[in-house]
Amino acid sequence: MTTMSAETVVVLNPESGSGSHSATVRQRADELGYTLVATDTDGDAVALAAAAARRGVDTLVAAGGDGTVNEVIRGIGRADAFDRVTLGVVPVGTGNNFAKQLGIVGPDAAFDVVESGERRRLDLGRANGHLFVNSCIAGLTADSSSRTSPAMKQRLGVLAYVVTTLRTVSDFESLRLTVAIDGRDRSEPAWTGDALGVLIGNARQFGPAKHGPADAEDGLFDVAVIEDVPVLSLMSDAVVERLLGRNSTYITRFQAGSLSVEVHNPSSVRFSLDGEIIQERRLSFESLPRTLSVAVGEQYESAPRRDFDRTDF
Repeated sequence: MTTMSAETVVVLNPESGSGSHSATVRQRADELGYTLVATDTDGDAVALAAAAARRGVDTLVAAGGDGTVNEVIRGIGRADAFDRVTLGVVPVGTGNNFAKQLGIVGPDAAFDVVESGERRRLDLGRANGHLFVNSCIAGLTADSSSRTSPAMKQRLGVLAYVVTTLRTVSDFESLRLTVAIDGRDRSEPAWTGDALGVLIGNARQFGPAKHGPADAEDGLFDVAVIEDVPVLSLMSDAVVERLLGRNSTYITRFQAGSLSVEVHNPSSVRFSLDGEIIQERRLSFESLPRTLSVAVGEQYESAPRRDFDRTDF
């Protein structure tokens, strides 16, 4: 029986962020003896990661932003290789939210983490067969992420994307939806009514920065439903922050290991899974506890501190 030696493959998105990082990533990969493959277009990282995983590599490194991370994870899943492949992340995208939660800042530190960082097993989310590691957000436009300022992201977390959508889409229609938790009486849903959006968080900064990120190892989603506030798009940032802050009466928060979101009006809506946009009327979510092996930095918190109360299911 032939034993394949351990190999690390870097999947580089040369267009991520400012696009000026390719030379640095290639040099570090070469110094460490890693194989490097580059993407040409959206979706390439899925195929490249799947091919490498099927070949038996030990570690797959996503060099890009959160979208590249998502594609590499989907590639590992396509190869059915979560049990034997570790994910590394080199943050050279625009937001790099996932890398920050792993305690990784900057490409040089990232390669050190790939080499010698602790390995942790993190939860994944799956919605109608689509994998995600950060979050799923309902009701967004495809370009809401690029239009949202870094300052607002820092203050409101993923809630900032909802605010951006409201301010940039003149005919935005509130969502009439039902959120049901699996295993509970379907006649008593967790939430039903008109909403501006619903957020299902797994491992991302999930609200105002002071509230901390979601716990990526607890097997639970952090869910937030933002009730319809018709004039929110006209309010100043300061007023919006007060309305969507810690004690907001407009946000219902809870946790669940599996749930469904059904949209009654309009007939379907955009869902953004780590930036991957899909159009659906109903999504069923399930948490895949501690499925993904990831190299993490010294600042990674396996159980981040919580500053707001929530009900556990």
